Amino acid sequence: MTALSTTSNFASPDNAYRAIVEAHRGLTDDQSAALDTALVLILANHIGDASVLDEAIALAKRRLPNVRDEK
Repeated sequence: MTALSTTSNFASPDNAYRAIVEAHRGLTDDQSAALDTALVLILANHIGDASVLDEAIALAKRRLPNVRDEK
């Protein structure tokens, strides 16, 4: 089982962040949400480990205000 990596694996994290922000430039809210969904599914498939995906989902939910994990 692979553990979820929560430290940056990018040589330049700011460039990675900038690329994601720029990908949304000029999109409507609906297009932006669709891009996020597609990106999440593509990267989840790349990870290919359900336990890592579950851990990432739980971590992401904990970062949202007023959201409780129902496990």
